[in-house]
Amino acid sequence: MEWLAPLLEGNNIFTVSTMNEYWKGLVNTLQLVLLSLVVGGLLAIPLALARSYGKPWLNGPVWFFTYVFRGTPLIVQLYIIYYGSSFTLQDTFLWPVFKEAFYPALIAFALNTAAYTTEILRGAIQQTPRGEIEAAKAYGMSQARLVQRIVLPSAFRRALPAYSNEVIFMLHASAVASTVTILDLTGAAYLVYSRFYAPFEAFIFVALVYLCVTFAIIGLFRALEKRLLAHLHAAT
Repeated sequence: MEWLAPLLEGNNIFTVSTMNEYWKGLVNTLQLVLLSLVVGGLLAIPLALARSYGKPWLNGPVWFFTYVFRGTPLIVQLYIIYYGSSFTLQDTFLWPVFKEAFYPALIAFALNTAAYTTEILRGAIQQTPRGEIEAAKAYGMSQARLVQRIVLPSAFRRALPAYSNEVIFMLHASAVASTVTILDLTGAAYLVYSRFYAPFEAFIFVALVYLCVTFAIIGLFRALEKRLLAHLHAAT
């Protein structure tokens, strides 16, 4: 642990004030990521069903949406929504909400993760065993009931490993929120760096925080996979 000694000696940046800034950044980061995942996940479920079962006139627009948001950088999407809202909504009743950088960032993050999650769920839906579907039809289930009771629960379980990567990606990608004046973890590091001129200490500390949160997410999803996929491990 000798490499940590320079961080704790001399020009000590770990004061009550700076730790408070880091804490605010962590709270803002987790809040932004969590809300984006919730909103994006809720959007992704009907979009994934439209991609899997929808008519071409419905499937096409959803494909285009996922193609655009997966094919362009998140930071570009953030800039378009953030600066676009300032030009188009400034004289509307929505401006009191959108003048805060958090909400354009939330929209950009939610739409981005919705696009990726849609494709993750679509792939999981298409992998539903044919036998499960035929058995449900034999019991007289309607298409809606089949999707609700058989297809979606089964798809959610299969999508967990891929979705855990998407959650981690969103956590790391949230660092771009600092470019639109949001005090996230990376923004807090910039703030401490500008105050103490100590880039290594500021950003190494934030990197360690990101690592801790990432390991917590991995542990959570491993526990979920162990619980929800226990029947597969028992079968093997």
